[in-house]
Amino acid sequence: MPVVIRLARAGTKKRPVYHVVAADSRYPRDGRFIERLGYFNPLMPKDNADRLKLDLDKVKAWLAKGAQPSDRVARFLDAAGVKKRAARNNPEKAVPRKERKAQAEAAAKA
Repeated sequence: MPVVIRLARAGTKKRPVYHVVAADSRYPRDGRFIERLGYFNPLMPKDNADRLKLDLDKVKAWLAKGAQPSDRVARFLDAAGVKKRAARNNPEKAVPRKERKAQAEAAAKA
């Protein structure tokens, strides 16, 4: 039973609120979960303290049991200092074509 710490959507249409939950990875996003660990309200300003609330003791306990956080929850945990997030690979395809072509020409000249 692989457990993940992820976001489950709640709230009304066009007014999302997300619950941070520990759930079996086979369950649907908004379906059954094991335990609620906090909430995230993306509509609030970024500097507002109520935008994200996590019960860090519960989160640490689930991480100790082997639960894997989703990408977004990993960002929250990294900001809270609970778990360090690994650097992501940013491939060259993300650079617009004109800039890539200019870089390739500059590298060919050098």
